[in-house]
Amino acid sequence: MFRRYKNLGGKSKVLRYEIAKDGMTIKFVDSSVYRYTNQSADPENIAKMKELALAGKGLGTFIDANLKDRFLRKIR
Repeated sequence: MFRRYKNLGGKSKVLRYEIAKDGMTIKFVDSSVYRYTNQSADPENIAKMKELALAGKGLGTFIDANLKDRFLRKIR
């Protein structure tokens, strides 16, 4: 189930996220949806994404800086 991203910084491209055991699915404000997994993005990056998602700040910046092309698949 998707949760709304808190966006405490106020400028994030992330709208919603869904945490799974082996990864995350991110829905961006442009309606695109990407699935990131331990295999595609590395377990340490997924752990950091989960931490930032729950904190509500820094997730979009982290993805832009570290994971732009490391998604498993684009869903939409």
